[in-house]
Amino acid sequence: MPVPRITKEELQARIDGGDATTPVLVDVRLKYPYEHSTVRLPGAIRLAPPDFESSSLPLDRDIVTYDSDPEEIVGARVAAALIRQGHRASVLQGGIVEWLAAKLPTESKDAPKQKPPVAGALKG
Repeated sequence: MPVPRITKEELQARIDGGDATTPVLVDVRLKYPYEHSTVRLPGAIRLAPPDFESSSLPLDRDIVTYDSDPEEIVGARVAAALIRQGHRASVLQGGIVEWLAAKLPTESKDAPKQKPPVAGALKG
């Protein structure tokens, strides 16, 4: 059974509704794309694949997963796992890439912090 998809337009309309029908947004980008990004969807929570803890997610609200892959590979896998656990889940069609391309709202998140250089680490 294919995982349900939600378009960016449908999701934005549900977010704009601002009531109990607003889905829980779950950022499931892989480690590198997540850590090297400074944005996320508004109000999104982070579940790090492949192993993630979903017990904090409500069973009485829709859940929308998203990743950084336009093919939604990770997002679809996580949504399928959530469905098997009894959640009402779908995946954002086109992921955060299409969301950003459409210039839809985002929130800032901390960027990765680089370690300061070590003196003498680069010797010629």
